[in-house]
Amino acid sequence: MGEMLQLKAYGKINLGLDVVRRREDGYHEVRMIMQTVKLYDKLTFSLLDEDVIRIKTNLGFLPVNEDNLVYKAVKLLKDTYHVEKGMEIDLFKCIPVAAGMAGGSTDCAAALVGAAKLFGLDVSRKELMELGVKLGADVPYCVLRGTALSEGIGEELTSLPPMPDCFILIAKPPVGVSTKFVYEHLDAAGLSKHPDIDGMVNAIRDKDLKGICDRMENVLETVTVPEYPVIEEIKNCMKENGAMNALMSGSGPTVFGIYREEDEEAANRAKDLIRSKGLANQVFLVKPFNQLEQKNI
Repeated sequence: MGEMLQLKAYGKINLGLDVVRRREDGYHEVRMIMQTVKLYDKLTFSLLDEDVIRIKTNLGFLPVNEDNLVYKAVKLLKDTYHVEKGMEIDLFKCIPVAAGMAGGSTDCAAALVGAAKLFGLDVSRKELMELGVKLGADVPYCVLRGTALSEGIGEELTSLPPMPDCFILIAKPPVGVSTKFVYEHLDAAGLSKHPDIDGMVNAIRDKDLKGICDRMENVLETVTVPEYPVIEEIKNCMKENGAMNALMSGSGPTVFGIYREEDEEAANRAKDLIRSKGLANQVFLVKPFNQLEQKNI
């Protein structure tokens, strides 16, 4: 085994999520405010002389073959740049799975970055983002990271200034949600209300945390919340216990609440309450990832 590299793959939340329309090709056109959070998986890469891709993971139910996005990312790089060396990846998962936090996509993005580096490829971040969209709509954002406006099917990205510092309480209830199911059952044309995404962009630029929280909205809740009422229970628990606002991330079921920096104690109380009530089996108190703090994944 040759060179080694370890990277952190950070999860994301959606501060705002709007679906503009369903396109003729079946994809949905979206406008979202994406925010990376300091909850991450660890990937350890080892370069192999042998022309193979091997994946190990701490979660037994995850595939470790060509069905895994990490495998697909390394294979795409090998095929695109005619790389004959191999790679072993040890994936340690902490981000909840199938939770609306782009756990698979961020691992895929980290695999593109890590494998490109160990393979000695002269590939820019922009080129990796363009490759990433072939593997999933969230992958380019997960290569970019930070605070961003996401449009199109998620591949049109505009970097925004970092959101104001705060605490983010994340709670994943013990249910699994299919993104495919949520989008298939969304009545995009019949939505009566749309999030104020432009207003949120301005609030981010003004470093106005209250303005951001006041505009938090996710149209996918119209599908997921009726199916899983525990999502609304968690949101209410957070808001009744100090959160400026709370929202479902992505297609769910993960819920996050935003707390001012001075309200860390209230956030920890809410965290304990959510656990004690059995509303969520995975609860984390984290900070937003500031893209100015780190340049590398």
